[in-house]
Amino acid sequence: MVPSDDLVPSLDRRKNRRLATSADLPDSALAISLALMSEIDHRTIIASLSVEDRRDLTAKLDRPGIVRLAVHGGLVVVLGALIAARIPFWPVLVLPQGILVVFFFTLLHETIHETAFRTPWLNRAIATVTGFLILLPPAWFRYFHFAHHRHTHDPDNDPELMAPKPETIGQYVRYLSGIPYWSGMARVIVVNAAGRNRDGFVPDKGRDKVISQARWFLIAYAMLLAASLAVQSALLLWVWIVPVLVGQPFLRAYLLAEHALCPHVANMLENTRTTFTTRLVRFVAWNMPYHSEHHAYPAVPFHCLPRFHQIVAEHLRTTERGYVRFHRKLVGSFDRRAG
Repeated sequence: MVPSDDLVPSLDRRKNRRLATSADLPDSALAISLALMSEIDHRTIIASLSVEDRRDLTAKLDRPGIVRLAVHGGLVVVLGALIAARIPFWPVLVLPQGILVVFFFTLLHETIHETAFRTPWLNRAIATVTGFLILLPPAWFRYFHFAHHRHTHDPDNDPELMAPKPETIGQYVRYLSGIPYWSGMARVIVVNAAGRNRDGFVPDKGRDKVISQARWFLIAYAMLLAASLAVQSALLLWVWIVPVLVGQPFLRAYLLAEHALCPHVANMLENTRTTFTTRLVRFVAWNMPYHSEHHAYPAVPFHCLPRFHQIVAEHLRTTERGYVRFHRKLVGSFDRRAG
């Protein structure tokens, strides 16, 4: 049901129709306006969009994804080639290589929503490759992530909260190290490959695919290891394994900002954080710093999220100006909890 115009202010900024400000309203009308604003959640915003706006915002295209993949993936290939060639000072390239590879996670995330590209097979193929590189089988991750969307920040049902967020400095350092991620995903793949998946978010009809993909991943990892040992090559170690190990803390730090310290409520504009950051971070993260926007309307492709942000910006409840500021607040909260 679309709310009537007399109850819900229009959310279309492009037509310059905005909520009244305190300068425009008498006290009684201002109180009503503020009450209306407090009731606006992501559902209200989606319901208020015109059919034309919905069509434009959810339009899938191949070109933006291909262009971004060409740059992101091209940088990985170039840095990998320079590391393999052992150019002077090549070790300094390991960290940027690792950051670029682990941030394929954000591309994987976009492909499982099938919004990275318009062409379905492109989404599936890129999901498989990126998932393989970061030890995250897309078949399993798709079910995990969609359960996260259905139960965002719900302590009882959100699978992302099965492992609690860090609440002490020790937990924080361990989380950022990436050790829990690598050990956890290795365990998931082995359990799934053994046919023992019992995750509640994986439907019975999907278990065979989850199991099969885990087995293929293990076979491929084993073949690469065997080939490297057979030819006594450390190539994959330095262009892939070591880089993702040193790059993972940067992805962990980025991901913490999405929901940590957010209230456990149903409103996606409040239980999820949008972080204002640089163009470079937005590029490498495939616009996922617009995370409240993504959760509010998951059908919006990455290349349309900046436009959707313009529509919802004044209604965002949880935002932060940069990742450094977020982490200062997070670490500061450890002291308050301890006290």
